[in-house]
Amino acid sequence: MQLLKDKIRNEGTVIDGKILKVDSFLNHQMDIQFFNEMGKEFKKRFQDTEINKIITIEASGIGIACIVAQYFDVPVVFAKKHGGTNMSTNVYESKVYSFTKDHYYTIKIAKDYIKEEDKILIIDDFLANGNALKGLIDICNQAGAKVQGAGIVIEKGFQNGRKVIEKLGIRVESLAIIEGFEDGKVILNE
Repeated sequence: MQLLKDKIRNEGTVIDGKILKVDSFLNHQMDIQFFNEMGKEFKKRFQDTEINKIITIEASGIGIACIVAQYFDVPVVFAKKHGGTNMSTNVYESKVYSFTKDHYYTIKIAKDYIKEEDKILIIDDFLANGNALKGLIDICNQAGAKVQGAGIVIEKGFQNGRKVIEKLGIRVESLAIIEGFEDGKVILNE
């Protein structure tokens, strides 16, 4: 998606030669008109796929998942990283390692919101090693739901996430793929 590649080049910042900071438009401040364009693109890429629910993980995936859901006319369910007194104890859960936080989370989705008959599209902001996606896929498998695909905004193509997820039989569609970082610049797959 050329519009996304342009935003990454113009607004993204590389930190320590390994992390792409895109918080000016994606995961801190959200450019909703831009999200709308990404939503259209995900709908186009998955238009022939039966989907009745979108799943993501808090927090950065929620915004884009909500916009994408409008195009599929389906609800969004997000996995919670932190429980609260209002969180059901009747949950599916999976342990996930966060590369950017260097921390393990136990993500949870209430059993009321994911069912065996669900046809799931997973949406997330980044794909690196595939840990978040593996956790979400694990939860879907526990529920007996069918994962129809994973829509990723930005993939770090130089890491093994895509291979890990495709090995599980899941289709991955990424709007932009980073091949690497060089001299503080992002090298994108053209």
